[in-house]
Order: sequence, then structure tokens, then C-alpha cells
Amino acid sequence: MGKKVLMKGNEAIGEAAIRAGCLNYFAYPITPQSEVAEYLSRRMPEVGGVFLQGESEVAVAYMLFGASACGERVFTTSSSPGISLMSEGISYIAGAQCPVVFVNIIRGGPGLGGILPSQGDYFQATKGGGHGDYHLLVMAPASVQEAVEMVMRAFPLAEKYRNPVMILGDGLIGQMMEPVEFPDHLKTEPSNKDDWATSGMDHRKSNKRNLVKSLYLDPKVLNDQNLLLKSKYDQMKREEILYEGYNTDADYKVLIVSYGTMSRVCRTAIDLLKAQGLEVGMLRPQTLFPFPEKAVRDAAWKESCKAVISIEMSMGQMVEDVERCVQGRRPVEWYGKCGGDVPTPEEVMDAVRKIEK
Repeated sequence: MGKKVLMKGNEAIGEAAIRAGCLNYFAYPITPQSEVAEYLSRRMPEVGGVFLQGESEVAVAYMLFGASACGERVFTTSSSPGISLMSEGISYIAGAQCPVVFVNIIRGGPGLGGILPSQGDYFQATKGGGHGDYHLLVMAPASVQEAVEMVMRAFPLAEKYRNPVMILGDGLIGQMMEPVEFPDHLKTEPSNKDDWATSGMDHRKSNKRNLVKSLYLDPKVLNDQNLLLKSKYDQMKREEILYEGYNTDADYKVLIVSYGTMSRVCRTAIDLLKAQGLEVGMLRPQTLFPFPEKAVRDAAWKESCKAVISIEMSMGQMVEDVERCVQGRRPVEWYGKCGGDVPTPEEVMDAVRKIEK
């Protein structure tokens, strides 16, 4: 662990990928994450890596697919409309079981929306933005330091499952500056790829053909392939769920479920409400897929808890997963804004008081 350095979120994300052992970055600029590409256009040549700006996000997706299929550790960053354009390629990458890391620094939408922070891509990330039965492993940082650590962990996770991993941030994560350090223990070597990557028969001295594909015309073969993919998603649900509780040891009357930088606003609101005599707990998912279903359910079903509220920088997307977890045992409300106007602690306090009464 080295000394802390003050860095902008986007630049820290780029440096984290290098420190994790990824030397291939393909991307297309889009606000509010263009500083990642700007930073890596300088840093990748310094460390012997590859920086490549594609002609479009569609092109980038298939560059990622090709490099990953060859067994290279590779990643990209983009923002909402850019991820939309990559969605077909992401579906191919998932279907072909290739490990790629994606970072989405979310802006407002739908359409072009605006360039200010949002959490409106929750559905896109967790429910599969492209076609078919697939999932990404999705992590959501609440600070620049956590973004660094999640990016560094994302590469071995992508290789463990041979599946895309997405870091879901927002414009605040990308643009804020905070002290960060890059844990040495999170740097990993790429896992063995000889049994699946298209590294060339002559190079491997083998007669075995490695064919990376997602096309299965036989219905039974395609069904079996999707069952194989499902088994990986089920394993993620058993092994990769991350979450954090805040003030959950108290006998809280209201439970907040919030993630990312919005959860930081909620922490301040909880502290202020506590000082006024109202106990409120918070469950913060750090993985959005797999979602911490049991943790949310247990926190919501606590005897003292009378209501649950999902607080998001969106028009209400995660609230559907919260409702699914609570199973009607407690009323579930939603509060949020979308478009770049981040709710204040006072507004969060007002939303909690309305459902507490």
C-alpha cells in the first residue's frame, strides 16, 4: 500500500486498471468520463500498454471482444449513451464467455439527456442492456477509493467467471477529487487462458481448436449453453454479494436502501435525523448484480422497522428489486431526482419523515 495521492475519479480509475495489470484500453470519448481516455492516452505508452480510440462505441465493443477472445486483459470506460451503443457487443461478449471490464460513469437520460450525474442506468446494467439471457457482474462504488478497489478487483472476477464485469459510477464519482491509494495486493496476473482463448494452434503446439463463439443453431445446444451461463450467475449470487450497513445496529423505524454517491448523502441525513431522535438505518448494495436480496430482506423485516425507502438518482429503478426483496411485509417507498440535481440531506430527511409518520 503506497502513500495517498489526490486524484480526480476518472484519472484514478485509469490508473487503477494499470495497477491491476491491464495494459489494453480501447474507448471513445464521452462526457463525463473523457478524462479516463485523456489520462490513459499518456499513461499507457509509458507502461508499455495499448491505448486505442475507436471510431465509435460500436467499434470499441468489438475491439474489446476480439482482444478478450485472444486472452488479453482489456477494459473500457464510457457513459450512458455510449454503453447503449455497446450493448449488442456486450451481449456477444457474455454469450462467448469473454472477460472484459466496463466502467459506466452515468449521465442523465433517456436519449442524450444531460452531462450531470445520474443513476438512471440501473436497469441497463443489472437486467441486461442487450438481447438474450445474460448478466453482468455489477459493482457500484460510493467513493473514488472504492472505485479504485472495485476496478482492480474487476479483472480477476471477469477472468474467474469468463464474463463481463461492470463498474457503475456516476458523474460525481468521475469528477470529484479525493485522496486514493492503490493496494498492491489487488494486482493480479491473468488467469490461465490456454484452454479457451484463440491464441493460435502453432503457438500452443496443439491440434485442439479453440473457437470463441456465441452462435448455437441447435436448440438443445443453445439451451445447454444458457444453462451453463445461468450456473455462473448462480455462483455469483453465492460468492460475490457485497453490501454495507449503516446504523443497522440501532432499532431503526425506517430503512433506507441506497447505493453509490447517493448513499453518502443518505449517511449525512441519517446522522442529522439521529441527532433529532429518529433512528434510521441504511443498507448500501455494493454489488447491484448479484443484488444483496437476503440482506435487504433481513434488514427490512427487523421488528423495529416500519417502512423502507429506496433513494436513488433516478425515477425509481432499484426500488423494484427492493420491493421484490421485502415481499410486501413492509411498505416500500421511493424518493429520487434525475437530471443532475442531487438530492440534499434535508430533502432526504423530509422524504423519510413523510413515511415515518
